[in-house]
Amino acid sequence: MKFTVLWTDCLIYLLVALALLFAIKAYFNPHLRKIWRKVIYRPLNLVAIVILISYAVIGLLDTVHLHETIEDQKESQTGMISLLDKILQPMILHTERTYSEPLATHSFTKEAMVLPDGAIVRDYPRLTYGGAHLTSLADKWQDIGHRCLIAFIQAMLIWTAISILLILMGSRKHRLEWEDFLVRIIKGKTHFPWRTLLLSIGFLLLIITIIHALMPYYHILGTDEVGEDVLYQTLKSIRTGLIIGTVTTLLTLPFAILFGIMAGYFRGWADDAIQYVYTTLSSIPAVLLIAAAVLTLQVVMNRHGELFETVAHRTDARLLALCAILGITSWTGLCRLLRGETMKICQMDFVAASRTLGSSHMWIIFKHLLPNVFHIILITIVLDFSGLVLAEAVLSYVGVGVDPSTYSWGTMINSARLEMARVPIIWWSLTAAFVFMFVLVLSANIFSDAVRDAFDPRARLAGAR
Repeated sequence: MKFTVLWTDCLIYLLVALALLFAIKAYFNPHLRKIWRKVIYRPLNLVAIVILISYAVIGLLDTVHLHETIEDQKESQTGMISLLDKILQPMILHTERTYSEPLATHSFTKEAMVLPDGAIVRDYPRLTYGGAHLTSLADKWQDIGHRCLIAFIQAMLIWTAISILLILMGSRKHRLEWEDFLVRIIKGKTHFPWRTLLLSIGFLLLIITIIHALMPYYHILGTDEVGEDVLYQTLKSIRTGLIIGTVTTLLTLPFAILFGIMAGYFRGWADDAIQYVYTTLSSIPAVLLIAAAVLTLQVVMNRHGELFETVAHRTDARLLALCAILGITSWTGLCRLLRGETMKICQMDFVAASRTLGSSHMWIIFKHLLPNVFHIILITIVLDFSGLVLAEAVLSYVGVGVDPSTYSWGTMINSARLEMARVPIIWWSLTAAFVFMFVLVLSANIFSDAVRDAFDPRARLAGAR
């Protein structure tokens, strides 16, 4: 077993490092700590943050890649897997022949079956793994209920231990008896929404334990056309959504910050040239530009297949290229905002005083301009995240998104397009992709609204009035 690092993995590690550095800076900066408290200390925002953290943990588990041999019943195949694959290994190995409904024990489609007496009939065959441990099909729901009950007890025990630890830590911090602190939490009279945090953690633990209890014995969200577990596909798609939403921003920021501040600070021919560039890019329909770039890239990759060691490296390169293409087409909006804000800041007295004292352009930009436009950068990052996640789904649906072998919600929706026309309808693939993407985008929107309200000076002034 050896670890393997892809290009997107490197960028994700870089983003995690930058996020940790920013968190440390915000913790030791009283002004930033006060602003972030406005975001975290509201129950709805805290729920959104907990959901986003859970998605991020799944994405990080799927980012640590390694080479390992997976022993199957029929064959042994060596390939690149992630830590998430190790955790979800029963879903990988328990592959059926074709469609099956959530928690089903039989296939969704009829097949020709040979009876013991030699007669041939068309019926729904038993699944190879789904409910295979049942001696009687009448016991299915009793077995599911029993396993869910055990999972509920396990979740309650873990949640109780975590709650006791957090209550003791909180009571010690606030110098209260743990009984008094517990009463305040139950009544919701604490400044920090401890009750919301504990309930959110308990709900997540319940979901995790139920999945862990049912995963080896049932297909919780059913299977697709080739018999692959839909829940596994949905969880694997989280990494793709997070990469599109975060790595694209990382590739966008240098262009937007550099050109936006340069245009607003230097004016003249620099401003004219930068305006010409982003006006030209904005005049081209984004979908057509992205489609043309992706198709051109696909032709290049097909002609130079020797540049990629494995299929995983090829799909990773296409994913990274899609992030770069989306970044090139989406930096213009932030650039416009930074240009206008920089022009306004340059008219203020402290910038004029700095110029009079002979400060260099780089000193003025990094000391005065960049800190004063940082709130715009941060607000734009969190607001653009959900839009980029939805953009990936739309592009994959029209066939110019990620590689078809890459797990993504857009690919699942595209595959479910024809399934919706079947009778009876196959609904679980589309529903799973929609629900997971909806929860992520909704949480990101709630979080982005909270960040905008906390960091936008105009919103703070309006609240003060």
